[in-house]
Amino acid sequence: MKPAPFRNDLADAPPGGQIVWRRASDGIRLRLGGWAADDAKGTVLLLPGRTEYIEKYGKTIRHLNNAGWAVATLDWRGQGLSDRLDADARLGHVIDFRDYQRDVAELVTFADDAGLPGTRAMIAHSMGGCIGLRTLCNGINILGAVFSAPMWGIEMPAYARPFTYLLPPLARLVAKETRFAPGTKPGNYIVETAFDENMLTNHPDTYDWLAEHAKAAPEFALGGPSIQWVGAATLENNRLRRLPRPNLPVLTFVGSLEKIVSIKAIKRLHANWPSGELRIVQGVKHEVMMEAPPARDSFFTETLSFLDSLV
Repeated sequence: MKPAPFRNDLADAPPGGQIVWRRASDGIRLRLGGWAADDAKGTVLLLPGRTEYIEKYGKTIRHLNNAGWAVATLDWRGQGLSDRLDADARLGHVIDFRDYQRDVAELVTFADDAGLPGTRAMIAHSMGGCIGLRTLCNGINILGAVFSAPMWGIEMPAYARPFTYLLPPLARLVAKETRFAPGTKPGNYIVETAFDENMLTNHPDTYDWLAEHAKAAPEFALGGPSIQWVGAATLENNRLRRLPRPNLPVLTFVGSLEKIVSIKAIKRLHANWPSGELRIVQGVKHEVMMEAPPARDSFFTETLSFLDSLV
């Protein structure tokens, strides 16, 4: 496995991480990271959200390692330092959401090759929650999963929803599917959005920390999604809604002030999921695990207790 660059000056991750380049089954180059833990109880597969990268989760990895869990994570195709999928590197793009399952498969193989314990659990945030649910439905050998603001639907006005179905196929007809989706921009959200207007977190320290990343490592930046990405995400959400719920322990957190993913979609999916528990966290925005204390501390307390109950 060829070593890949890692900005631990930004991440504040535990020492001893193994950061490597690997290729998915279709040849896309991915950046993956693994952290062992002393006397590990198992390995958490940490699935980030859209626009994210390994360094953003340095402190989360430290929390998990300190609690006795090894961690394996990655930059999804099209973001972070993994291969971008369009000539415009600012564009968040994918042809089919099921392509992300190739990345998950490579992450699992990497965890095996890195010698991380085979007892596995999952923590998945936002877009990673959509990808992670598909992974569970596909029958991955895993004990259970924690979802943070999972993207099981995208929050948008009712009048805009028909366009997520109509616009992508029309855009493909005229070879415009890699245009930025209407209402989105090429720029970095953190850089261009004032703290008082942001939809991510109530915690100014977290927002400042993410802004430092954006300034120090612009190569991590990703702008808005493509028209095709929005269509692919909508189609995948519809597919997942029709599938039987995985018969695994699941704990889901979503903030009451969520404006990025659909709370309604999360509630609907949990309404007939006997092995799933849903926590609506009052006064919290999108970044549940990076919110202000005590919400952040409560997330990790409950999450670690849940993970420990699996082993």
